[in-house]
Order: sequence, then structure tokens, then C-alpha cells
Amino acid sequence: KSGPAFNMIEGSKVVAVMSRDEEKVKSYAIRHNIPRWYTDAQELIGDEDVNAIYIATPPSSHATFAIMAMKAGKPVYIEKPMAASYEDCARINRISKETGIPCFVAYYRRYLPYFQKVRQLVEEGEIGNVISKNLPWRVQPDIAGGGYFYDLAPHQLDLLQEMFGCILEAEGYKSNRGGLYEAEDTISACFKFETGLPGSGSWCFVAHESAKEDRIEIIGDKGMICFSIFTYDPIALHTERGREEILPENPPYVQLPLIKAVVEHLQGKTICTCDGISATPTNWVMDRILNKL
Repeated sequence: KSGPAFNMIEGSKVVAVMSRDEEKVKSYAIRHNIPRWYTDAQELIGDEDVNAIYIATPPSSHATFAIMAMKAGKPVYIEKPMAASYEDCARINRISKETGIPCFVAYYRRYLPYFQKVRQLVEEGEIGNVISKNLPWRVQPDIAGGGYFYDLAPHQLDLLQEMFGCILEAEGYKSNRGGLYEAEDTISACFKFETGLPGSGSWCFVAHESAKEDRIEIIGDKGMICFSIFTYDPIALHTERGREEILPENPPYVQLPLIKAVVEHLQGKTICTCDGISATPTNWVMDRILNKL
């Protein structure tokens, strides 16, 4: 879903793709007119025509491939979460600093018009001084699996930290209520931003369909903003004027604005701040909530 966006930016083109499954990678390359495909990551990294790497593997291998690429002198664009742990994020950042090779992370919601509108409303004082944030989110997965919190919560936590600063304190309680897999399926958390602003979140991945909800509330002393992270429901602005709905139009490929910023950063045209350093705090917060730190 992200590949086509790379070809829509001047000076950017997908020239090679890699997967361990030869049949799948060959099919993908043919369907998307990509000239070369590989089943070995090192071969793709060593391709002289490849000068930047998009890492879209499961998080457990993000650090390995990112470090391999950066040591080969090639910038990386890593899918979120940046890695499977805060420790792995620190390793990636250390190699990026040592080699001088940039690392970017695909928290693309920072660049989408929908979420930039939310930030604009907050910064323009539409709801006054922000006094609280709540993130209740419940969803019933179609298939049994693990790690939904680590896969889905990063977008929410990253976006809030982009808007309100780093979370310096975080505590959480986790539980496995459904018994469908080993990983936690229900999480409650409290956290505090560097400004002293408090927040709380609740995630349940085994709730009944009737409880399905995707909602963030930013509460101020003059109103409230409600918006979704995954469904892009209209932004609801509640003020003394009443309830207003706002729905900015997102691009055809949701990663396009961020990928454009990354490409133009590598071309020396702009500065993309969605890098490994700014992405790492989200992993720290999640590890704290899950009592890994």
C-alpha cells in the first residue's frame, strides 16, 4: 500500500524489492513494474542502484536490517513502530549517529492534513488551554494474533507527543482477557507529558463489535476536540458555538506526504523531523506501559 507513493515524487523510484518468499516478491515486482527482486536482504542492500532502504518487515527485524543498511551507507525509512523495544531503537540511533546516515520512521500521520488540522485547532486556541487527553479504543480483531498494542498504539502515542511534547512518566496495567493468544489484549495506562499535562488511554482488542470505538479526546477549558486515528471520522470540535464537524481530505496514499518529506530531505531540499530520535520516545512509553522497563 505504500510502494506506489515512492514513485509519485520527483527524483524517487522503487528499483528493487525483497522478500524471503520468491514467488510473492516476483509477483509484486512484476505487478508494480519494479526491475529487480531479491530473496536476500544483503543482496538488495548491496545493489548499487539502491541508495535508500524502506524497511517494512515485522518490528523484530527492524534493528537488524536498519543497521545493515546504514553500515552500507544507505539511509533507512522504517515502518512503525521503529523497533520491537526501546533498547533496539537506541541501537539504531547509535549506528545512525556513528555513521552519519539518516534514519526516518513512518509515523506518517504527523504529515496528513487530517491530523495537521487537529493540531491547528489546538494551537489556535479553539478549545482554550488543554487540560486532559483520553484515548479509549476498542476493536475486535478478525483473526487471533498477538501484539496489537505494539502495532497500533504507536500512531496514537507518537501523534500526541508530536503535538504536546515528550511523555516523561508512564504506567500501565495489562491483561489477557480473551485467552486467544499469549500477548496482552487489554491495556490501561496513565501518562504525563513534559509540560505536566496528564493523559490516559484504554485499549481492548477482544471487545464485542458493539463496543468498537476509535477515538481520542483532547479536552480544554473552553471546549473539546474528538477525532479518530484509523477510521478518519470527521473531526468534532465542541465549543460554546456548539458541535462542528471538520473533514480535511487526505491524499490517495496516506504515506505520500511523509515519503515526500523524506525524499526531499535526502535531496537536500528540506528537513524531515520524523526521524529515529523523535520516534524513540514512543517505544519507551509503550515499554513502560507494558512494564518492560
